[in-house]
Amino acid sequence: MTRRRKDPLRALTEEERAVLEQIARAHSEPASHVARAKTVLAVSDGQTYGKAAQAAGRHSGKAVSQLVSRFNQEGLVAIEPRHGGGPQPVYGVAAQERILAEARRTPDREQDGTATWSLSTLQQALRRAPDGLPQVSTFTIWMTLRQAGWSWQLDRTWCETGKVKRKRKEGIVEVVDPDATAKKT
Repeated sequence: MTRRRKDPLRALTEEERAVLEQIARAHSEPASHVARAKTVLAVSDGQTYGKAAQAAGRHSGKAVSQLVSRFNQEGLVAIEPRHGGGPQPVYGVAAQERILAEARRTPDREQDGTATWSLSTLQQALRRAPDGLPQVSTFTIWMTLRQAGWSWQLDRTWCETGKVKRKRKEGIVEVVDPDATAKKT
């Protein structure tokens, strides 16, 4: 005999069902999204949490129960996984833009003590600035620069990948490679 469900799945709308079926069949979606979509569809078709977990290739009926509760509250957003553990990200978009703005600035030899940015000199400049980030780590700076498409060069400088300055008849021009992100992977 099964227990009574504390938070049963609400009735799906036509659009939700269509999107879930599309995700469940998709080969291009992440496997976690496909499994969650299959689970919600199985529960909506009347299967128990244990059978729905097995249908999606999972083991835990409790995880299905938690997914159903989250789906009832958030809707289709519940298909995407949340932050996967560890400390929550401290720096948001504004802080990341501040890091990138500092990296784009040409360092002043006297004020910054360097002619080119390294992670530690960027960290010192950001910590000293009145509108800076007093607790920023070099790892956070490195991750922000990498996510923005910057790379460390042999001449010991950071530069945006896919952008290069070329000498032309009309002067120096910045050329942008539209396939830079495709070439990185």
